[in-house]
Amino acid sequence: MQHQKVLILDFGSQYTQLIARRVRELNIYCEIHPFNKIPKDLDSYEAVVLSGSPNSVRGEDVLHPDLNGIRGKKPLLGVCYGAQYLAHFSGGKVAESSTREYGRANLAYIKDGEDFLENIHEGSQVWMSHSDTIKELPDGAELLASTADVENAAYKINGEVTYAIQFHPEVYHTTDGHQLLHNFLIKIAGINQDWTPQSFVEETVDELKAKLGNDKVVLGLSGGVDSSVAAMLLHKAIGKNLYCIFVNNGLLRKNEFEDVLHQYEGMGLNVKGVDASSRFLGALAGKSDPEEKRKTIGRVFIEVFDDEAHQIQDVKWLAQGTIYPDVIESVSATGGPSATIKSHHNVGGLPDFMKLQVVEPLKTLFKDEVRRVGASMNMDSHLLGRHPFPGPGLAIRILGDITEDKVKILQEVDAVFINNLKSWNLYDKVWQAGAMLLPVNSVGVMGDERTYEKCVALRAVESTDGMTADWVNLPYEFLQKTSNEIINKVKGVNRVVYDISSKPPATIEWE
Repeated sequence: MQHQKVLILDFGSQYTQLIARRVRELNIYCEIHPFNKIPKDLDSYEAVVLSGSPNSVRGEDVLHPDLNGIRGKKPLLGVCYGAQYLAHFSGGKVAESSTREYGRANLAYIKDGEDFLENIHEGSQVWMSHSDTIKELPDGAELLASTADVENAAYKINGEVTYAIQFHPEVYHTTDGHQLLHNFLIKIAGINQDWTPQSFVEETVDELKAKLGNDKVVLGLSGGVDSSVAAMLLHKAIGKNLYCIFVNNGLLRKNEFEDVLHQYEGMGLNVKGVDASSRFLGALAGKSDPEEKRKTIGRVFIEVFDDEAHQIQDVKWLAQGTIYPDVIESVSATGGPSATIKSHHNVGGLPDFMKLQVVEPLKTLFKDEVRRVGASMNMDSHLLGRHPFPGPGLAIRILGDITEDKVKILQEVDAVFINNLKSWNLYDKVWQAGAMLLPVNSVGVMGDERTYEKCVALRAVESTDGMTADWVNLPYEFLQKTSNEIINKVKGVNRVVYDISSKPPATIEWE
């Protein structure tokens, strides 16, 4: 890619990917690399950002980057841990805070006339997330902003283009975070805003052509946004050499297998439907551990694709719709130190017996970026607006072991919930919604009879990328109607609850 670009050094923060997303919202290309694996071609980067971290600059586990090729040579922004690191190892003082500085705060002081803080005003909300605090700035540093509790909330180091902030501009709760990054990257660093969905399509198609040549590729379609956009990019690159397979794993939504196959008609794709539901359900029998279920589904997916690939002569590649959140929640991005939260069925490579290479056209994009890329290729808006659906399907929305009867119950519950969201014009106001079948029975009364049946939880969240999410305040009337309809229509369910947990600390899915 022939773009000016930004280097983000990852110190293990779960927010690191959000920094990348915010930078890309400015139409600037960026890359994330581990703090201890700084690229050798530093001349190809116009600016550098140091991420936050769960580590302390005061501890034995301090993370030391080699900034010799960066400090004083390129515009540099330290965020949270990055700001503490720059202060601590430049002669300042970082100490444990007397109170944990976490959550919303407001800027109480802003230095006038600073390009870095242009169009940012006193009272602007920022998001703090740290237990250490910068007590003293190093020599040559100048205070730029403070909050009521954090004196050194922002500073710069004179004599070099180095800025540091104790708060997180990348999170939604920092109201002027977008403006601050704009000021640093565009006004101060002078980077061109030329990375767009159209340029991504053009460059990715060119890269795929060069990488794949005349090779054949098999792609697992899910009916969702990610795999569909990946399919269109590959179709543009290799045309008839792309073989799409949509697998019924027995864990799809009600009637989804037939509906998805119909959806792809007219898109010019070569799509084959494979019903492997009994194979998946058989492999899952008796398994209740979430990680074991995910890994089992991933294994069977690979086995099914391997079987289907053997029916295509000379196929060499397996394509997947892997995106950034899949990667960061399974393993640290590009090998950095952030913690694993959960495994994803399409992350982690292929077993030795499978002789296909993997191609992942979307693995550097967030969900909202994938949608914009799809829109730039004139893909159907209904397909692009579809809610995310987990790769393991209903298996991770059924807590405990999986049976065919449980799947049927949850499919019916989910259908009522999703159809009501659509009929009440709420579907497009929700980022993701679904129902969970809980591993508990509760006492109920239907007519004059006592019942002892299943409880289901409804979940609806608003988000932009899946990294953070808030629960949606659905109307009481909607919840009342939906609950009544589920209990009256779905045999085996006598109680409905609504999940009002945000991410973090919860995740969007329950497993």
